[in-house]
Amino acid sequence: MPIERNALDTLRILVADDEAIIRLGLRGMLAHIGHEVVLAADGREALHIARTMRPDLALLDIRMPQVDGLDVVRALNQDRTMPIILLTAYSEYDLVAEAAELGVQNYLIKPVDERDLVAAIPIAVARFREGRAAQDRIAALQETLETRKLIDRAKGVLMQAGVTEDQAYHTLQRRARDERLSMRQIAEDVLQRASRLK
Repeated sequence: MPIERNALDTLRILVADDEAIIRLGLRGMLAHIGHEVVLAADGREALHIARTMRPDLALLDIRMPQVDGLDVVRALNQDRTMPIILLTAYSEYDLVAEAAELGVQNYLIKPVDERDLVAAIPIAVARFREGRAAQDRIAALQETLETRKLIDRAKGVLMQAGVTEDQAYHTLQRRARDERLSMRQIAEDVLQRASRLK
């Protein structure tokens, strides 16, 4: 995934805004601080670029024709591929609140000041990394819980044959070691065999 680079490295940044003057101004600022810039004039083009060029970060205007910035965020969230900074006007705090619920990492108020932009990028990258790490931890915990449930069910099947819980667990463990499979795979095998015998 492209965002694994150091937050201070040169990033490929997607800038999507339907106002050409804003796009060009942002491109100039980003190029000045050493980033590569890819421009999009609307949300549909931004989605295409995001999916084909895989930029490291996206700067999206919250209001664009056809597909707005929040719709782009919703689509990109399915892939979890990049941090997103939204560009907004002063009067759009309700949309900013909605963006926060969607997990946007930062936002800037137009017209964008270069100092604010310089500060927003590493913050967005850091928040994105933290969020992705938290989601990965949750997924790992869910996997562990599901595995424990499967092992407990498999132990129950073995215990019906008259062995103790401890013996059932050691049987699963021994099979996993001997067959070089995970405990989950062995538990699933035991459960599949038991269901075929019913």
